[in-house]
Amino acid sequence: MQLDGRTAVITGGGRGLGRHVAEALAAAGAVVVAAGRNPGEWRTPAGVATLKADVTVPESMTELMATVQEQFGGPHIVVANAGVSRPGPVAALAAEHWGEVIDTNLNGVFHTVRAAIPYLKESPGGRVITLSSLIGRRPMPGAAAYCASKAAVEMFTQVCALELGPLGITANCLSPGFIDAGMGRQLMANEALWGRFSGALAAGRPGTGEEVGKVAVFLASQDSSYVNGHVLNVDGGVGW
Repeated sequence: MQLDGRTAVITGGGRGLGRHVAEALAAAGAVVVAAGRNPGEWRTPAGVATLKADVTVPESMTELMATVQEQFGGPHIVVANAGVSRPGPVAALAAEHWGEVIDTNLNGVFHTVRAAIPYLKESPGGRVITLSSLIGRRPMPGAAAYCASKAAVEMFTQVCALELGPLGITANCLSPGFIDAGMGRQLMANEALWGRFSGALAAGRPGTGEEVGKVAVFLASQDSSYVNGHVLNVDGGVGW
């Protein structure tokens, strides 16, 4: 098992794409803790523990990492996955919806990573994995808040790679394309919107949560020991 003896924390790891990543890390041998605001509503994946935490509250993330260390050891791997989307054109986008997306998708990543650093630097081969999106680099009308938050996450991750590399920690960003899980599944259910993008997929199909999970295992493992500051697209090739 690639991740035997390692403890991984994943925010938003009980549903959608996060659930697939949590399952993949557990299958690779890691002790996995999925954290979120309402873990009691999740159907917990096999082999995955849950803890309540809110990525928008710095103190909550500090408490989460301390609890993980006390109960499970580590953490050695942190996956900042929690995210929300509030679509709408800029002219009509409510300020509170913009703020909610930025607070969760960007500030939440910052709070998660910052709280984890004291523990990651004590473990050989500490790993930070953030989650971006295809539209963190490609603009999509009606998705200003989400696009902006994910673009910022990519740059934040690259700065972390420079700062944390000397501490033995790598920081990489996993950027899914159209995936048949979580928010991607919701997009595909919108026939008009999906019809605009489905023809641009070189693979001829959306990806699966399992395929994204396998890439997360690579970034979490020693196989990626010299990969740092990279944004890894998992999109099957997109021509749009």
